[in-house]
Parts: sequence; C-alpha cells; structure tokens
Amino acid sequence: MPESVGVVTPADIVVLGKIVGPYGLRGAVKVHPFADDPSHWARLPYWWIGQEGSAPGLWRQTRLLKCNLRGDLLVAELDCLPDRDASEAARGVLVGVPRADLPPAAKGEYYWADLIGLDVINTRGTVLGQVLGLIETPANDVLRVGDGVKVEQLLPFVATVVLDVDVASRKVCVDWESDW
Repeated sequence: MPESVGVVTPADIVVLGKIVGPYGLRGAVKVHPFADDPSHWARLPYWWIGQEGSAPGLWRQTRLLKCNLRGDLLVAELDCLPDRDASEAARGVLVGVPRADLPPAAKGEYYWADLIGLDVINTRGTVLGQVLGLIETPANDVLRVGDGVKVEQLLPFVATVVLDVDVASRKVCVDWESDW
C-alpha cells in the first residue's frame, strides 16, 4: 500500500531529482539528485514521476525497486521502466515524492521547493523579486530571482550573499543590489 494516500497535485510533490539517462540494459536510470540526502530516497517504497510544469494528475506513482548511490548520481530501477527503451524515453523526467513522505527539515534547513516563490529582499529593503528556481553548479547553488518584468538575476546561494531565509514569513534577505 502506498504511503501517500489521496490526490497528489504538483504542489504536493517535492522534486528530488531528474532522470538524466539509462543505466545498463535492464531499464535502470541515472538520476541527478537535487537534494542533500539522496541515500534516504532508497528507503522510500514509491517515487512519483512527472514532467516539469505538469498539470495536476500528471504525476504518476511508481514502485521503487532498487536504488544505489554511484558517485554523484543515483542508479534506480523503477517499476514503470521495464527496459532500456523505456529508460531512454524517460530522460528529462523529474522524480519526487509527496511532502508528507519526507522527513521534516531540520532547524535552519529547508527543501529547495520551500524556497520557490519566496520574496527576495536586499539589506536596503528593496524587493528584488521572487525565487523562481535554483541552479546547482560545481562552485555553489544559485538562486534564480525575478519578477516577470525585468531581467532575471542569478544570486550565489552562499552565506555572504544570502543572509537569512525565513520560510514562515516567505522572505529571503540578501546582500545584493538590484542593479548588479
């Protein structure tokens, strides 16, 4: 029986990673993780898969058959991907789980999904926009900030720039100017 019961919408899903390609001949896939603790995912009996921007109801639950950490990637076998052709076709598909299936974030920690939509305000009180997304780079994570009107800004997600994240009040305080 699935841990998640009832209707699950994209808003309920916390995206954990993206399928980046097939692994082997039997339908396993390589998954690029977006979260800090991908080894925890192997203990989840079900994952949900969907395309970025999927409408409600388009995320599908699938049984996780096997999952191992290999370097920076996960290698997973999913019930819905029975062979290499299916795993090839799944390239670019997102994997996630309902928030209720994840452990609560520790104090001072948060899931990336919690940051999306938060207001980004600098030390002068100027609203720079909202968090549109995050980008993982080898050096550090990067906040994508915008308001839909002006050009999107990319802010390094480092302690010298991101001074405070307050999920409860939906604000991120940054040391960054609007014209940088």
